Amino acid sequence: MNKQNNKSKIPTFRKQAKSNLVYGGLIVFILAITPFIFYSYESFPSDSKTWETFLFTISTEYTSFQHLAWYSISKLIPIILLLVWFFTCKHWWHWIIIVPLAMYSFQFFSIIQQSYGIDEVELIYLIPLLMILVPSVYLIRAKLFAKVRGNDLEKFEEELASKRSFWQQIKELFK
Repeated sequence: MNKQNNKSKIPTFRKQAKSNLVYGGLIVFILAITPFIFYSYESFPSDSKTWETFLFTISTEYTSFQHLAWYSISKLIPIILLLVWFFTCKHWWHWIIIVPLAMYSFQFFSIIQQSYGIDEVELIYLIPLLMILVPSVYLIRAKLFAKVRGNDLEKFEEELASKRSFWQQIKELFK
């Protein structure tokens, strides 16, 4: 009977291992092609504001389509890499990766809208996200360290309220 149970578990393990290989291979492929995607902006027309093909015609407000492609790709590559990092990170702090991801997303959407204030006002849009995300991540950190240390939150709060010099605080960061 015990041999039967072991045999029934083997196919599910192989399926899981196969799906892990597929996902891992996809992630490696995405990471490997990012330099090629980044330099693909050079294939866009560099001397005109209108791009005509047999399928479509697009015009832009930028100097040329190559500039538009360079701006777009220089924002898309970090978005792709941050998404891979966010979804593959197993650490408790991986939620803070949303901050640079949101920043690059806001910058990319300002490029798509063809506004000339690129990289200027995205911080204003990030402040509400930061006001929610940073305290949440810090609260998660405080609760995790309280469980790891075996302390309750009251003792942790007392420790935070105690007066320490600047150098004592720096030393505690690297404990």
